Amino acid sequence: MIMTKTSRGYTLIELMVTVGIAGMLAMVAIPTYTDSTRTARRADAYDSLLYLQGLQEKYRANNSTYGTLAQTSFPGTTSNDGLYDITITGPTATGFVATATAADGGPQTEDAGCTTLTVTVSAANPRGVRAPAACW
Repeated sequence: MIMTKTSRGYTLIELMVTVGIAGMLAMVAIPTYTDSTRTARRADAYDSLLYLQGLQEKYRANNSTYGTLAQTSFPGTTSNDGLYDITITGPTATGFVATATAADGGPQTEDAGCTTLTVTVSAANPRGVRAPAACW
């Protein structure tokens, strides 16, 4: 009677190849996922800036100038999710600049080129100029 050896399980080489392939996929997938997440989190800034723009128009309808952050009744100084600090500079009778800056120590500080988003409203651009354009 001849005895034959049957294969049961995986060899170390097969296991190492599988681990190597999984590692290479992770090297590509994780940075891509992180970038997509940062881009999606910008919606927090967009939402806050556009909400603030509406509050400014409401304030301006009842006053001779645009208002400060406190005058517009904007709730606090941060965005809804706390990822951005919100400020208003230069409120005049014809315009203002609303800025969302990535909160110190937050995940958006790594959003290259898009850590500060602005909406500049003026008589020439009543709908506002959004900058940097690539981030909107």
